[in-house]
Amino acid sequence: MAGLWVLLGTLAAAVVAGIVLSARNGRIRKARTTPIPTAGAAESVGAEQQAATLPEPVSAVLAPGSAVTLVQISTTFCAPCRHARAVLSSLAERTDGLEHVDIDVTDQPSVAHRLGVLRTPTTLAFTSGGGELFRVSGVPKAADLLGALEPHLLPRIERGSHSEGA
Repeated sequence: MAGLWVLLGTLAAAVVAGIVLSARNGRIRKARTTPIPTAGAAESVGAEQQAATLPEPVSAVLAPGSAVTLVQISTTFCAPCRHARAVLSSLAERTDGLEHVDIDVTDQPSVAHRLGVLRTPTTLAFTSGGGELFRVSGVPKAADLLGALEPHLLPRIERGSHSEGA
């Protein structure tokens, strides 16, 4: 009889864990409020100075001409990473001022550690100056992501629409 209770308890815990993980997957979270640690970095780092404190593989891929760069942190054998890559690259192709890059941290786990990434895929949205806007753990939902990006892309879109009509 005790074995049955252990089995039921384990199943209940698994169901709760599955529901929690499913609810958190693809949810947009605020940017880190603490600066990314580096040797000798100041206690508070502004958004303009943040690019200098980012790991080199990340700061090297930030697109200076884009309003926002989506940096996807992936690993080699991550199946959801392929789905996230498809969602993000499609969104970037259709959206003016948005770039997408994928960084594989399989052989460079220190990059994920310095960014505070605990699972893959994780997508970080950065300004061209290196300021983190927000992050998404898991496969992002395109509509939610576009809604979160809209305030950062809207001025660029409005300028583009005025120049097209002229």
